[in-house]
Amino acid sequence: MISVDEAQRRIVAAMHRSSTETVALAQAAGRVLAADVASRVTHPPAAVSAMDGYAVVGADVHTAPAVLKRVGEAAAGGSYDNPVQRGEAVRIFTGGTLPQGTDTVVLQENAVAEGDVVTVTHMTFKGRHVRERGLDFKEGDVLLHAGQCLGPRQIGLAAAMNVPTVTVRRRPRVAILATGNELIQAGEQLVRNRIVNANGPALSALVTAAGADAIDLGIARDDITDLTRAAEQARGCDLLITLGGASVGEHDLIQKALGSQGLNVDFWKVAIRPGKPLMFGKLGDMPVLGLPGNPVSAFVCALMFVRPAIAALQGALAPIQPPLHAALGRELDANDQRQDYLRSQVERREDGALIATPFAKQDSSMLRLLAEAGGLVVRPPHAPPARTGDTVLLHLLG
Repeated sequence: MISVDEAQRRIVAAMHRSSTETVALAQAAGRVLAADVASRVTHPPAAVSAMDGYAVVGADVHTAPAVLKRVGEAAAGGSYDNPVQRGEAVRIFTGGTLPQGTDTVVLQENAVAEGDVVTVTHMTFKGRHVRERGLDFKEGDVLLHAGQCLGPRQIGLAAAMNVPTVTVRRRPRVAILATGNELIQAGEQLVRNRIVNANGPALSALVTAAGADAIDLGIARDDITDLTRAAEQARGCDLLITLGGASVGEHDLIQKALGSQGLNVDFWKVAIRPGKPLMFGKLGDMPVLGLPGNPVSAFVCALMFVRPAIAALQGALAPIQPPLHAALGRELDANDQRQDYLRSQVERREDGALIATPFAKQDSSMLRLLAEAGGLVVRPPHAPPARTGDTVLLHLLG
């Protein structure tokens, strides 16, 4: 068996970045940048007011009261185009361009206007309430970098940079193949010795959420011919995920079926619980991840291995996400040689600290507890007994 960290490293290193494409900014949410993005503009393009008030010469208002003459107005999107002299003021609104000659904004609540006479009632420091030209960024500044995933904040920044399109990685195509004579699809009539295929829909949802296109190949029976035929449908995909049949039991046929097609297995045992029988290899140039058939094991392994693989396919800066720290909500026994991922309730204290309490039952067939869990508490191999309040590592779910 190899460690979880070693398995993650090997999987990530084996991924080939997907090709690139240029998309409109409006379609770029969730995509990973393939190239750095430089600003096409300076922001703000000129000195502007940060507040509603009066644009003045700072030397006029370093003491108060000060009586000034109102000579014009500058709203956002407009301007006052004449030079402003000492003793003059221009009514200005947030975002308005500072008129030539002014360098300070007096808050409107610190001034009294009567006709064209403005009396400043509180002194104001020179430069107060002014956003200087280029305060945020300047033309040519590289603000977004290859490998970043574009969320709402990054898209807003790109728009402010006057960038209408971005170069991103193509969404990886991930094929998902469930295996087993016992499986039926959700909605079909349940008969003796059959169970519903929960893994396929769960993995399709995880793959989609990770930024890839999920290609559901359905269910292949425990038959070499059927497995081979189904796997052929994955040709051309960036990654093939099989569910079940990856071990070496009499009816675990994935390695045998794909081996006849040229599968080169890197490893097939990982020191993880749930999910020890996990296979990784390549079928030609296509990486293949064989996950356990047990639904909780499959999902936990997908979080630990499939999600980093998809991130690596997209060229993400950090495909392997580190866990957080939390306080343990109950005592735990010593661990054995496998790294344990315990389904846990997660609470946040008033001070923001996380408390993770593993469920008493950790049976890897219990999907309800997986759905109710807020996170996975990580127990390293050979971890000693843990007490309530001890610091543990935690992967948040959802």
